[in-house]
Amino acid sequence: MLTVRIIPCLDVEDGQVVKGVRFTQLRRAGDPVALAMMYNEQGADEIVLLDVAASYRSRRTMVEVVERVSDSVFVPLTVGGGIRTIADMRDILNAGGDKVAICTAALERPELIIEGAARFGSQCIVVSIDAKRVGQGWHAFAKGGRIDTGIDALAWAQEAERRGAGEILLNSIDRDGTRLGYDVELTRQVADAVSIPVIASGGAGALEQVYQAVAEGHADAVLVASLLHYQEFTVADIKQYLKARGVPIR
Repeated sequence: MLTVRIIPCLDVEDGQVVKGVRFTQLRRAGDPVALAMMYNEQGADEIVLLDVAASYRSRRTMVEVVERVSDSVFVPLTVGGGIRTIADMRDILNAGGDKVAICTAALERPELIIEGAARFGSQCIVVSIDAKRVGQGWHAFAKGGRIDTGIDALAWAQEAERRGAGEILLNSIDRDGTRLGYDVELTRQVADAVSIPVIASGGAGALEQVYQAVAEGHADAVLVASLLHYQEFTVADIKQYLKARGVPIR
């Protein structure tokens, strides 16, 4: 097993970090620069910045946040939310992002994955999948979890890999913000279906659940928000716990 990454997630709305439940009921959680600096000091392997209001807020607001955060921390930054074109990707990378995460735009025009990988390299292209259980499987949702595309999430992850994605950011809408634990079954099925790294996201409420995402879900990395934002645990606490359970940690 490769070293497992612990990745704090900063959902950003109007320049501030927010956190909600199942993509709704957002409440303020702090300043993105202050939180990023704290997680950097705690030993985060990467940080994810997601513009949760990208569809109706100014793109420039997020670019400014990325610039401020990248000037303050030394860990790789993945930035997502409202990235629709190669120009959008270039703006984020020029602002200090190391990777871009694309969701709705990739579902609407899968060629964007190929174009982004050709222009910036697969290592820069993260396909974010907002997955929700529908019947016996999971569908990929668009527009911040509002639109059911009817596309099977596992098949979409495999197609994203074929088109050049370097990584899958797998968000469980059903578990987001609930603290019920990651959707281990979803995570395992996607992780076992692709050869690129899969980041488990959505639902962490206890350290044991983080371990389950890795040990049972076969995730290569875990996204964590509420556990850290409200200072129940630090990144170092999570790493220490996983290390004690035999998980390779950087």
